Amino acid sequence: MNQSTNFVGQHLFGQITRLCNRSVLGPVIRETNANRYYKRLHYYEHFISMLYCCLSGCTSLREISAGLGIAQGKLNHLGIEYVPPRSTLSDGNRDRPSAIFKKTYEHLYKLYKPSLSDSTLPKAIVQKLFLLDATVFSLFKAILKTSGRYSANGKKKGGIKKNTIIEASSMMPCFIQFDAAADHDQLIYKHLTLPSGSYIVFDKGYNNYRQFAAFGAAGIRFITRQKENAVYTSAIECLHGEGSPTAILKEEIILQTYKDENNTEQTLRLRRIAWWDADKGRAFEFITNDFELDAITIAQLYKYRWQIELFFKKLKQNFPLQYFVGDNQNAIEIQIWCALIALLLLSTIHSQQKSKMAFSVFVSIIRLHLFNYIAIKALIDHYRNSTPTTTIDLFNSG
Repeated sequence: MNQSTNFVGQHLFGQITRLCNRSVLGPVIRETNANRYYKRLHYYEHFISMLYCCLSGCTSLREISAGLGIAQGKLNHLGIEYVPPRSTLSDGNRDRPSAIFKKTYEHLYKLYKPSLSDSTLPKAIVQKLFLLDATVFSLFKAILKTSGRYSANGKKKGGIKKNTIIEASSMMPCFIQFDAAADHDQLIYKHLTLPSGSYIVFDKGYNNYRQFAAFGAAGIRFITRQKENAVYTSAIECLHGEGSPTAILKEEIILQTYKDENNTEQTLRLRRIAWWDADKGRAFEFITNDFELDAITIAQLYKYRWQIELFFKKLKQNFPLQYFVGDNQNAIEIQIWCALIALLLLSTIHSQQKSKMAFSVFVSIIRLHLFNYIAIKALIDHYRNSTPTTTIDLFNSG
């Protein structure tokens, strides 16, 4: 008899959804009244179907319905007896508000955020650091207005922009705002709320001096790049030189003028830092309203902003969003929220297992064995103990 301990009572999909089962999502379902007006497609069945779409890499509603239908007998222990057909799932994606899926992500993020802490920055700063940026998903039709030039045939595809704020302590989004790709990045400011004492880092596309003044009034410290055409007055200047051990070329206090909401000219006092990046062989100029941290720490905090670019890459590479299973904005937003939830759940498992396996490899293996009865820990342990010349056999070991 096979004495393998790799097999468990739940398939991989079941082990993943234990983190978001009915009891876990109960508060969200009750708070949002998610099942109101739905006699057949209850929220949990809808959510599991779209989560399966993201984990398995389905590119159409037909694939989702067929894939779950074939595995229907394996879904009973999840409390799912009904696999929605394609038309029902399409109606649900169109009519059930994407805000419910947003609430689901926020609820799960609060639960699993403590498992995701991973940073080399000082803990005192990491816990207060937020990273802001945006990414665009191209759409196959003009659902939302996109940016950029028209194609040779004079037509444009649509695009949806995801403005994202990531907490450095977890490297997962704590706030997301969807807009048309052509909308300005700074529209996020009217939705932005951060606790006093926070640090927020963003690129120069978000430069807005009126907003910088609001940050200062709220006790929020920002770090960003200075625009090349910025006009300012230097009040205090301190030269360091290119050969300085800290790579700080110059520090200065600058006075920046801007017009407030009443069109009255105001003056903003900022700190400007010129930093030499030896890796890229060029200088960068930063502006901030923090006058306490040393200059090299300011430069390092801005350099850490690259982590949000790596997050976007991680999302798009492991949960491809080139193909959307709906042709309306609500359905597209639901799919993106479910991709974020899938990323959150797998990141939590990957972190809890203390796995050294590359995250992309981990996701690929999960996708290949989604309905196989293999312990996640066994997958990781076999990978950890294997060598490039060793065959990993999870099905005949023992």
